[in-house]
Amino acid sequence: MIARSDSPRPSVLFVTDLAYEAHGRRYCDEDIFLTSRLREAFDIALCHPRDAAALLDGFDAVVVRNSGPVLHYPEAYDAFRVRARESGVRVYNSLDGRGDMAGKQYLVDLSRAGFPVIPTVDRAADLGLLPRAAGYVVKPKLGADSEGLRFVGAPELPEDADGTLLVQPRIDFRYEVSFYFVGHDFQYALHAPRPESRWVLEPYEASPADLDFARRFVEWNTLSHGIQRVDACRTQEGGLLLVELEDLNPYLSLDRVPEGVREAFVARMTGSVRDLLD
Repeated sequence: MIARSDSPRPSVLFVTDLAYEAHGRRYCDEDIFLTSRLREAFDIALCHPRDAAALLDGFDAVVVRNSGPVLHYPEAYDAFRVRARESGVRVYNSLDGRGDMAGKQYLVDLSRAGFPVIPTVDRAADLGLLPRAAGYVVKPKLGADSEGLRFVGAPELPEDADGTLLVQPRIDFRYEVSFYFVGHDFQYALHAPRPESRWVLEPYEASPADLDFARRFVEWNTLSHGIQRVDACRTQEGGLLLVELEDLNPYLSLDRVPEGVREAFVARMTGSVRDLLD
């Protein structure tokens, strides 16, 4: 085992896939910027997610950032989680979230509980619970970046479906909006005013009602430490519905916010990682 450093500066293993190509997002630019700023407070080393389990023993904390969908390396991710728990190393985001970190079962659970979420079912027997719509979406619970997503005219699931698929109505929405939190502290909001351009984002002035909506899901989640992104859509009737609760490695779109907002976010994240270490 590699001994942890005796340096007064904590050491952080920053997990990222700088080569991952995501439509409309520059993972590498965001993480190069973040590590350049976190290095002011911590000794930083970067590694690919496939290498994290083998390297984490040498660090005081592991920060998981833009590491790509874990469905591309499930065995390596499972090994990382097991090794992190065995070693007791602190992980940021902590491994106790119940949003996307645990798959998309939460969409079914929240829908059943009456939360303002796009109606979601995972059993053929429940298809009748979905509202009438012009079309429907079928997607895997462990999907990401639209992989495995299908559009259908009528809600459908194989009769022997084993709960690995979700069905939702296609929502006619005005725009999508994302709320970014460090811990339970709101940082900023961005929206995509053109539905066809999800990642062409602009700053959004969140109303008190908007923040009440977003905080409801942050409070519902069990994430101890880390960054959460609450994605929602604004319906034609004016309400918000949850699209996704990203609590594993949410892309932050820091290049889309004003400099002052970006600096405040970096300061809050730095403090949050320090809190984890303390």
